[in-house]
Amino acid sequence: MIERILKSDKKWSPVIIRLVLALVIFPHGAQKLLGWFGGYGFSGTMDYFTGTVGLPWIVGFLVIVIEFFGPIMLAAGLWVRAISVSVIGLFVGIIFSGHLQYGFFMNWFGQMDAGQEGIEYHLLVLGMAAALVVSGAGKYALDRYLLKQRTRESITE
Repeated sequence: MIERILKSDKKWSPVIIRLVLALVIFPHGAQKLLGWFGGYGFSGTMDYFTGTVGLPWIVGFLVIVIEFFGPIMLAAGLWVRAISVSVIGLFVGIIFSGHLQYGFFMNWFGQMDAGQEGIEYHLLVLGMAAALVVSGAGKYALDRYLLKQRTRESITE
């Protein structure tokens, strides 16, 4: 089972997808965990998630963990399929809990109130994460190194 999760081809396209996906998601996680980029940090975000949105604390905690540590792991090529599945779950939840009612398009021209964004960005994230679930990490990934180490260990046993 571990081999199926870690296995990937030596292709460049998954590298590009995982690096761009990491670049896009990381600032959101840094806002939530560290308060960077105008965010509220861990306490403020948890207060918002549990108090205003009404999420259970564990769900709020997992959102922060996935959005902050997930992109770091994607960039490193570490457990890419598992992280991509968690990103898919996260973004499906985001779509249904806060964006579906605003339609497809982002609020590019400020015609709606702040925070009223459609789902087009979220669909792009879902597509990128799904591509990584199918392809794996690609070249220059720790997943490939871990699989190689695991194969060596099983040969020497």
